[in-house]
Amino acid sequence: MTEASGVGTGEDCQTGTTRFVIITGVSGAGKSYAIKCLEDMEFFCVDNLPATLIPVFADVCLRSGGRISNVALVADVRERDFFDNIVESLSELRGKGIEYEVLFLDAADEALLRRFSETRRKHPLGEKVGLLEGIREERSRLASLRDLARRVIDTSTMTPGELKETLFSLFGSAEKRAGLLTTVVSFGYKYGIPLDSDVVFDVRFLPNPHYIHELRTYTGNDRKVMDFLKSSEATNSLFEHLGRFLEFLLPRFEQEGKAYLTIAIGCTGGRHRSVYVVNRVAEMLQGQGLDVRVQHRDVNR
Repeated sequence: MTEASGVGTGEDCQTGTTRFVIITGVSGAGKSYAIKCLEDMEFFCVDNLPATLIPVFADVCLRSGGRISNVALVADVRERDFFDNIVESLSELRGKGIEYEVLFLDAADEALLRRFSETRRKHPLGEKVGLLEGIREERSRLASLRDLARRVIDTSTMTPGELKETLFSLFGSAEKRAGLLTTVVSFGYKYGIPLDSDVVFDVRFLPNPHYIHELRTYTGNDRKVMDFLKSSEATNSLFEHLGRFLEFLLPRFEQEGKAYLTIAIGCTGGRHRSVYVVNRVAEMLQGQGLDVRVQHRDVNR
């Protein structure tokens, strides 16, 4: 990331209580992902707003009475002819006394060619002249806006997680940091695996309370079933291994920029073993300070 002269710093890009960030850059450098990251930081985000409407939109935000305190706009060559007015529109903002900050995302030609090849998306300027020439033409059209940028981020070798961390360091706050939201769900294999599962554990190897007559009508939320499963050496060994595995796994998901993770734990009917294990896993993760949600999908079937 480089810093360039131009508009003010993060501290002075505020007017009253409203902060304006203009996100721009070459196609394929990560603008769409960047706007999603700022949205997670509770910015009010608009993608592909015509340049001529930026001053009008800024006035609306300023008249919101503080309800819109952080604004991020994406402006790029997808606007076609409208984009030619971008510098004029930003000058109009300054004329109104509205401070803003331009964030420019860039990447090497080789990285952009690879990304367009992998995603098979069309470059907005490459339809008639080819991909490489389209990239070069885009750089030429963006040159004046790049000169206005205080921050230029080169995403050529960045992972999504690294870009997210960079953006958070620039625009986030400790209070609004969005960590990994983990949902732990119990289910019964007889009803199918949850469709939104990221990680699935099968606990049908544990002793089954269903075959204990006095336990059959209870669930994994009840003390009698919990005591029965806790007495099993296999159950205790399971938590020992699960604890180490999740301690390894979850931070790496978060480093890669994943916002949501669903851990599904299943037994035959989803009433006894999986319910008990989910509750214990959730307690384990909450004890580590993680944001955890618990769902028992089939416990009442």
